[in-house]
Amino acid sequence: MSAGRAGRPPERVAVIGAGVAGLSTAWFLQERGAGVTVYDRGEVGAGSSRGNAGWIVPGLVEPLPGPAAARSAIGALLRPSGAVRIPLLPHRTPWRFLTASARQCTSARWHESMRAFAAVTPSARAAFEALGEAGVDFTVAEASPLLACFRTPGQRDAMAHELARMRDAGQPVEFDVLTGDDARSIEPCLAAPVTAAIAVHGQQYVDPLAFVTELAASVRTRGADLCFGAEVLDVTDHGSHVLVTTAERAAPYDAAVLASGAWLGRLGRPFGVRLPVQAGRGYSFSVAVQPAPTHPLYFPRQRVACTPMDGRLRVAGMMEFTDADDPFRDRRSRALGRTAAALLDGADWAGRRQEWVGARPCTADGLPLVGATSSRRVFVCGGHGMWGMVLGPVSGQLLAGLMSTGEAPSLAAFDPRRRTKAAA
Repeated sequence: MSAGRAGRPPERVAVIGAGVAGLSTAWFLQERGAGVTVYDRGEVGAGSSRGNAGWIVPGLVEPLPGPAAARSAIGALLRPSGAVRIPLLPHRTPWRFLTASARQCTSARWHESMRAFAAVTPSARAAFEALGEAGVDFTVAEASPLLACFRTPGQRDAMAHELARMRDAGQPVEFDVLTGDDARSIEPCLAAPVTAAIAVHGQQYVDPLAFVTELAASVRTRGADLCFGAEVLDVTDHGSHVLVTTAERAAPYDAAVLASGAWLGRLGRPFGVRLPVQAGRGYSFSVAVQPAPTHPLYFPRQRVACTPMDGRLRVAGMMEFTDADDPFRDRRSRALGRTAAALLDGADWAGRRQEWVGARPCTADGLPLVGATSSRRVFVCGGHGMWGMVLGPVSGQLLAGLMSTGEAPSLAAFDPRRRTKAAA
């Protein structure tokens, strides 16, 4: 049967990518009766799902391109240890992506994107709850609150204004304005340069590797084949079926879902997915801190996110626009540590562990790619950028519904076939 007919999904589906988005799509397709095979060139969460901050923060979701983000990025680029890095070699600079992104940095486009996000972010927590209630074994911690911290009250007030704009655009977010001392009364590890803060309420976090590992285990227990170390070389639509080809085999399916993160563009282009998807690589490590923090900490100007995890503090940040398969760069990890050290006291910076780099899949307009392609049998779930953890499960849930019924109005703005002005 073909996708989206007779009120149920195709019977056999190949999901390409075992990160949060791909595994969530596989799980929710199984809920609707589909048999699933998951392929990944590496292992569970090998792209950007393993070492991220683990934040489930629907109140903070916004498009990466925007007037405020553009000003912040320019400032970061001018600093040697800045949070945003772009290769200067002409043959490696992602000009097409950067040009398309720059054209999105307008107030009108930001409001349009926020309305698109506001159509799905209120359902993000419910998607996690659906997984937990059905037996996926993971622990969600309440942020209560998440602290966004700043060097100056002016920086804090600018973010408070941004959050108010996000709320006006329809995204639920509740917050309080704090002084630095207020914030230190909640988290004593905040250093003296932190003079202002915002307490963001109603947010959550998980251990991302534990989450995707348990999600993969649940998908497998429900009957899925999980094929790791199996890079998909080609996906072709033969009319009656889709053929998924790896180095070892070629297998037919009723439908395929492309959820291969920063590598999505290669497989998606033949099916009308033309919007640039660029790797925005993020780094993380963990350190011991005394006293140990009990709340997530966010330093927006430095683009650093810190999460209590396994008795240590995971420090995550950086946005490195380069090739997804580039090697880990120790100097970038050390730069992240130097940035965080100026804002946190009591951390053992010499004892960094679990150093990691992962390639976030960033789209030029800052919106994910979730929906149908030019083929009625090929679908996409990816391009979430920094928001893959919070939006991956709800995206998979909505896409499974689209593949079942042919309808998902809240996904209209995330059409994988859309183009920006620069890409048209």
